[in-house]
Amino acid sequence: MITQLFQPEPNHLKGLAFAKELVRQGHEVEVLTGFPNYPGGQIYPGYRQRIWQRETTDGISIIRVPLYPDHSSSGLRRILCYISLAFSASIPGLFLVRKPDVVHVYQGPATLALPAIILRLLRKVPYVLDVQDLWPESVTSSGMLKSRFLTSALTKWCDFANRLAAKIVVLSPGYKETLINRGVSATKVDIVYNWCDESQVHKTDGVTVSVDHLGFEGRFSVVYAGNLGRVQALDSVLEAAELLSNDYPDVIFVFVGDGVDALRLKELANAKKLKNVLFVPRQPVSEIGSILRRAAALLIHLQDDPLCRVGIPQKTQAYLAMGRPLIAAVRGNAASLVEESKAGVTCEPTNPESIAAAVIRLRNMPENERAGMGNNGLKYYEEYLSFSVGVQKMNELLSEAAS
Repeated sequence: MITQLFQPEPNHLKGLAFAKELVRQGHEVEVLTGFPNYPGGQIYPGYRQRIWQRETTDGISIIRVPLYPDHSSSGLRRILCYISLAFSASIPGLFLVRKPDVVHVYQGPATLALPAIILRLLRKVPYVLDVQDLWPESVTSSGMLKSRFLTSALTKWCDFANRLAAKIVVLSPGYKETLINRGVSATKVDIVYNWCDESQVHKTDGVTVSVDHLGFEGRFSVVYAGNLGRVQALDSVLEAAELLSNDYPDVIFVFVGDGVDALRLKELANAKKLKNVLFVPRQPVSEIGSILRRAAALLIHLQDDPLCRVGIPQKTQAYLAMGRPLIAAVRGNAASLVEESKAGVTCEPTNPESIAAAVIRLRNMPENERAGMGNNGLKYYEEYLSFSVGVQKMNELLSEAAS
């Protein structure tokens, strides 16, 4: 496994639990990664960067190599972080690992395919490319990369990595279609939906947040939990709250989290004098479940652009697993998932009137119908999106690539 993030860094998707389950199913697993520094960009206490370090966590062998630690908004420093790990994972990293039967590349940054490509070319080792972010689109749309020359070079690099991969795993049908349009064979690309952190999302022990104290008990609470960033385009949600403030005083919008846009959103809510909007600081994963489970509805909202349409935000899986009805103010694959699972209602993103109408529709719905939507979402998650389902598919794909 080659990955940018690994425990003790937060990585519930293809991290320690994933590695342990592969071992339980009969594989030997070795992880090649950097020294832990996410999300602060500082090396964790107890670690010191060196040429390499070998450790074992819960029976999983981990080889750590140095990198330039950074997770700031600076495009240059972020690129240095990605490139430094790619080269360290290649030299000295590849000299430290045993020759594997197959490599799993968690992408993340497209640069991380470098050591896998070297193994493929020099030692005939197949690799599975697990595409979590579409490159170069993810860096060009965010403004991190503006140079046409570098964008062209990165596109060619991604095409090269895709061509050499034995299998490519994507998180949505839209990602698969995008790769096919780039010339990747459809038979090479498989969809494996992401799962949520099942070990934490249902926890209730040790909860320090008093939901009653938050002030939305007895009200129709629409909860958004996650990053408060520009891609989420949450101004429209505040405008929807403003539209509902007089006629539906029992409706309250709760934003749980933090991000680069958090301060501006709070100032905007204050300027509008919105009494039906509440901001709650970011909560530990082990405690967020108590808030989500008490919500009347859980909100997904993203700006409407091509990249957002083909992706599925990770909060979608967590919301479905909570068994609460969803309001999906998105277009594309995430909206289709909510519609297919019959887990909630969809509406137009960045359209306050449409968002407000969806809230009213759920609010006026009988409680048993809303509960039915929540149950539908939970059943759909367990059948198609859960950890056990996803790992089984990954196990099959890794085995197929290795043979």
